[in-house]
This record gives sequence, C-alpha cells and structure tokens, in this order.
Amino acid sequence: MNTSKTHNERMAKMTFASVYPMYVAKVEKKGRTIAELHQVIIWLTGFNDSKLKELIDKKVTFEEFFQQATLNHNASLITGLICGYRIEDIENHLTKQVRYLDKLVDELAKGRKMEKILREA
Repeated sequence: MNTSKTHNERMAKMTFASVYPMYVAKVEKKGRTIAELHQVIIWLTGFNDSKLKELIDKKVTFEEFFQQATLNHNASLITGLICGYRIEDIENHLTKQVRYLDKLVDELAKGRKMEKILREA
C-alpha cells in the first residue's frame, strides 16, 4: 500500500513524546501496565528504559526515534490492519515502523499474551 507523501511526512515529523501519553492511556485503560508498554517498545526498538526516557525528554520525532533504534529481527512478523492500513503492504519504511509500534500497543491493549505480542515461538 502506498501512503501519501503528506501522510508519510506527518508521521516523520510527529514527536514520539506527543504520542507516548496516548499509548500509556490506551494500555492502562485496558488494565495493562507502563512496564508492559515499555517491554513492547524495548522489544521492537532495542532501547532500554533510560534511553526511552531520554528520547521522550528530548521530544524526538518518529524519524529520529527510529533512526536510533535497532529494530527487532522479528519485526517483519508484525502483520495485520492498523489505522486502516495493512502493515505488510506499507511501502514507506518509517511509516511501516511507526505502524509496527502502533500494532504492538494495540495488541497489548486488547489483552493479547506477551509472548504472542513479542512474536515468540
């Protein structure tokens, strides 16, 4: 799926810090914890808790966020629909990475087991 140039630019310029509180609210509303949210983010990005806090404090854009990340080798196993887009069909690399994160947060909020979210055998 080819997302529009405007959509991709908007994703790149959006700050992770502006979206993070929405991730927290979404998972806590469904009875999950910030620790679980961090576990999911760390699995995807390779960051640790202190690096995650640093990136939030610096208000980095998603482009900067994912430039510093080391994506998990199993990230390509994240498939399905999120925000009306089929992840595996998204052509823009950064937009796909943001949607990976959105999908993991969505699965966490829906109560999926952590080993399934983290694509463990």
